[in-house]
Amino acid sequence: MVDRFARRFLPSFSVLRSFASAARHQSFTLAAEELNLTQSAVSRHIRDMETALGFSLFRRVGRRVVLTPAGKNLADALEDDLSRITQTLHRAIAAGMSGATLNVASLPTFASRWLIPRLPGFEKAHPGIGINLTARINPFDLAHERFDVAIHFGRDNWPDAQLTKFCDEEMIAVASPQFMETNGVQGPADLLNAQLLHLQSRPGAWGDWMHEAGLQDVPALPGKQFDQFTMVIAGAAAGLGAGLVPAYLIEEELRSGVLVQVGDTALKTQNSYFIVRPLGVENPSADAFVSWILAQV
Repeated sequence: MVDRFARRFLPSFSVLRSFASAARHQSFTLAAEELNLTQSAVSRHIRDMETALGFSLFRRVGRRVVLTPAGKNLADALEDDLSRITQTLHRAIAAGMSGATLNVASLPTFASRWLIPRLPGFEKAHPGIGINLTARINPFDLAHERFDVAIHFGRDNWPDAQLTKFCDEEMIAVASPQFMETNGVQGPADLLNAQLLHLQSRPGAWGDWMHEAGLQDVPALPGKQFDQFTMVIAGAAAGLGAGLVPAYLIEEELRSGVLVQVGDTALKTQNSYFIVRPLGVENPSADAFVSWILAQV
């Protein structure tokens, strides 16, 4: 039944590529150049597709072609589908070369500052498993997008997935040694009159940290605003001010002395880090990766 439907209604991959390219360029000529085809071949592909579907995909406006509303809806969806097919093929090639490949989605800052520096250790322990990393911020359907593992930050609220908590978030105050010397910063109280670096999404974090440090009647705390932790870290290292950041993000800076912790107060937030996996999927390579992450904390 499915095969009969496919033979009757589903265009070939080459026809789909011709349509996607023509839709993207709004030109059969440019599509032909991109695909190394003749313009007549692209036109024939579009006619074949319109015949199979039973509706028009383009209309002519002078010497140009413009998508019909139905054509635009199809083009928008097809672009994503073709991109997923391309990603699937790339992953298959990588898997064929390495034996097994895990597709991992991660928060970009977590990946660059915590996960990637540790990956050589995983590859040494599991030389037959390759890792493909993709940056993602919000929850998504792992099975639909074909990811084996994801790293989630926040609450235990990823639907239709198995979550394993692996660490809480603790934020510490840090500054460069030069900034601390220039501004006479020796402890938390000295930061009340110092330049502070704020994360825009957490406007009350510095006040919470000050109260956790035992300071009372904390005034408004002005300072520079940034929208990424990486910017706060770079600003603190450059001496722009004191930053309040998760300790795990600055392990190398603390180890090398580029940044120094101010006091010993750690603000534990209500958010945590979770390893996320699709429900009901058995994957020994993913099991090994999850066990390895849990052993790192």
